[in-house]
Amino acid sequence: MKGSRRKWIIKTAASGLGFSLLPQLGIPQIKRGSRNEHAYSANRFTSELMQRPIPSSGEKIPVVGLGTWIQFDVGNAKEEKDPLREVLKEMYKKGGKVIDSSPMYGRSERVVGELTQEMDQPDHFFYATKVWTSGREAGIRQMRESMQKMRRKTMDLMQVHNLVDYQTHLKTLETWKKESLVRYSGVTHYTASSHSQLENIVTSGLVDFIQVNYSMVDRNAEKRLLPAAKDHGVAVIINRPYAQGNLFGKVKNKPLPQWCEEVDIHSWGQFFLKYLLGNEAVTCVIPGTSNPKHLVDNMGAGMGKLPDDQTRVKMLHVLEKL
Repeated sequence: MKGSRRKWIIKTAASGLGFSLLPQLGIPQIKRGSRNEHAYSANRFTSELMQRPIPSSGEKIPVVGLGTWIQFDVGNAKEEKDPLREVLKEMYKKGGKVIDSSPMYGRSERVVGELTQEMDQPDHFFYATKVWTSGREAGIRQMRESMQKMRRKTMDLMQVHNLVDYQTHLKTLETWKKESLVRYSGVTHYTASSHSQLENIVTSGLVDFIQVNYSMVDRNAEKRLLPAAKDHGVAVIINRPYAQGNLFGKVKNKPLPQWCEEVDIHSWGQFFLKYLLGNEAVTCVIPGTSNPKHLVDNMGAGMGKLPDDQTRVKMLHVLEKL
């Protein structure tokens, strides 16, 4: 009877109805509307992290990855690196793979390389970084330095950061792909004003990936760029999925709509990410975090059901009313 009661309380809590009963079991109560809402149930009740194919090869990658801007730009202090170690451990356990960095991100590349090499399976991850300079020789030098910092003999994805001298670097990357120094090439940007140029690159067939800004409050990519990527077989990585954290400010202390459970949404973070993943053109989202609990929550967005078009419209209406 005691065991049945425990199962009932946990099941009730997972549905969002029994949080007041959790302290009786020694389980901390979680504040509704917070980033960590349903963190307990997300850890206990999981499904497999979904994957989507890279169109140019058919290789599948998980739909939720990890950005490293700011979060991984840390020093050598143990208290700075230990949370990042836990982030990577949780990511591995949940099946996440894509780690995105850049020489622009300070020490992030070096920290990623160091911490993943400490793990039992460093080759489990899909490593992506960028070139962020002008000139062929300067680009080659910077890319080699990035590969050394991230401890990769072959980089999974090398991207031209913010389109800086992209024509020059894409020529180099085409050669490097033939030499197995990189597996995929791409270009990135973080502003809506770049989308027309990114669309031209997509339609030219020059790249395997684009990385672009897209969130529930920044949906310009939906108009032309994402459809173009889908039509021309280009994978899409999404940066700034939380609009630099501004989305959490809009929903602070607000409860999730009850119907969110129908599409396996258990937190506002998952609400924001699942909206993006509901667009079939999106291959992977890369929210950044140095918090292991947030990492687990982010990974949850790639599990269970995704919202259909009708539900995505309803999600926008929720946000607009707040």
